Amino acid sequence: MAVEQQNVGQHSVTLLWPQPEQPNGIILEYEIKYYEKDKEMQSYSTLKSKVNRTTVLGLKPATRYIFQVRARTSAGCGKFSQALEVETAKAIVPQYDTMTVVWVCLTLISGLVALLLLLICKKRHCGYSKAFQDPDEEKMHYQNGQVKFPESKFYLESHTYEDPCQAAHEVMREIDASRIKIERVIGSGESGEVCYGRLKIPGKREVPVAVKALKPGYTEKQRRDFLSEASIMARFDHPNVIHLEGVVTKSKLMMIVTEYMENGSLDSFLRKHDGQFTVLQLVVMLRGISAGMRYLSDLGYVHRDLAARNILINGNLVCKVSDFGLSRILDDNPDAAYTTTGGKIPVRWTAPEAITFRKFSSASDVWSYGIVTWEVLAYGERPYWNMTNQDVIQSVEEGYRLPAPMGCPMALHQLMLSCWQKEPDDRPRFSQILSVLDKLIRNPQNLKCTATVNRFTQTLSERGHIDFTRCGSVGEWLDSIRLGRYQENFALAGYSSLGMVMHMNIEDVQNLGINLTGHQRKILTSIQIMRSQLLNTMDCRRPL
Repeated sequence: MAVEQQNVGQHSVTLLWPQPEQPNGIILEYEIKYYEKDKEMQSYSTLKSKVNRTTVLGLKPATRYIFQVRARTSAGCGKFSQALEVETAKAIVPQYDTMTVVWVCLTLISGLVALLLLLICKKRHCGYSKAFQDPDEEKMHYQNGQVKFPESKFYLESHTYEDPCQAAHEVMREIDASRIKIERVIGSGESGEVCYGRLKIPGKREVPVAVKALKPGYTEKQRRDFLSEASIMARFDHPNVIHLEGVVTKSKLMMIVTEYMENGSLDSFLRKHDGQFTVLQLVVMLRGISAGMRYLSDLGYVHRDLAARNILINGNLVCKVSDFGLSRILDDNPDAAYTTTGGKIPVRWTAPEAITFRKFSSASDVWSYGIVTWEVLAYGERPYWNMTNQDVIQSVEEGYRLPAPMGCPMALHQLMLSCWQKEPDDRPRFSQILSVLDKLIRNPQNLKCTATVNRFTQTLSERGHIDFTRCGSVGEWLDSIRLGRYQENFALAGYSSLGMVMHMNIEDVQNLGINLTGHQRKILTSIQIMRSQLLNTMDCRRPL
């Protein structure tokens, strides 16, 4: 497919290309990729077209650009065409006499004064736009350790448009509501329901899709957030990032239509299949998540809500990053998020600097990825267990880090701890995380060495846990963690005192005859905490 230029201006280029000779299905749209020559690694832009002709606007005069085009069918995207190099026209400098220049300057000054007065009035009477509300927003996009400024971002910021529908329609396709058949509700969120349905593609069979519908009676903010999420998703094209089929905005029920992921959210899926996967399979899942996050990070995008609940998994156990822009936390769950002036923050997954200073970056996403890694190895267990949000914040600030889940390889716990470095610059980048996981997959023998209790991870005044040193018997200890039903298992195995219990290892716990892996893990974790509390007590009693 050869791309040709038709017209070239100072700020625009019109392109034309033939349809592919043997497309893999009906062509749904074309994607045009362009960038300044020799600057592809810094940033590139994309736009989409329904026909095989488009005009690219907003270009710099006298600048060489590279253009490539590819087609997308229901089977996916094809290869990009050969690169076409085009140089935009030079800027024409008009010649004016002195009086003309004076009059132009006076006109411009008058216009600027009028514009400033208008802005002042709007500020007083209409409130601020998002850009004025959050001046630190530009500090939230990092790439390779450096701030990524707005001009280098290629994805669309829908809040810059007067109507977010305009942003949505420029980057995604509108789906006729009659082509969607909703069959059942599969989930619910803060702004509406998520349903399973089928999408009829002309000339093709129906394909399964997930449909996120905005609930009736939505507010203007919910509408804008809804469309903002869709416009962001439309920019992504990666096997480990959820794929957007399109949106429905021209009916009473507004919908976002995405590919269907059979196994749902990763945390629920892991809890349902507790202990049923090998460590290598879990590492492959983590590898997919890190690949998706590296892709987003390379685009300068900060997810800000990375958690296992926001990872979807399909029937082939492929994990995909999802939920861009909409909170998945329900209002009736006050412990699920820590509320600040700027809105809700999922404390258990959020880096300290993001909680304290609202500084979100790729490095804060790396912190969240460490928590996701813990969730995966713990089969969907709740991070920090029953600790309150305030306890989590204070404990992390004091240096506490989550201990390795039962059976967790040492290499993976070391990866978690590196993600939880206090200083953002000390944390690995997603490209480095991906490299570590690839090496572990190629050398699975490195996954056999399980992590031991690291004293540093347990230096915590355990506000969110019971003081196990006050328990007088095995029965009291089991009752305190709500597993009193297993007193007989401990007695039959000969563990008659807490002193004996504290010497138990993973194999000892597994030999108790407890079938539920989650309960085994909870017992082991509480033994680790009990040891830590005893060591801290001994340190306090030791004379100076």
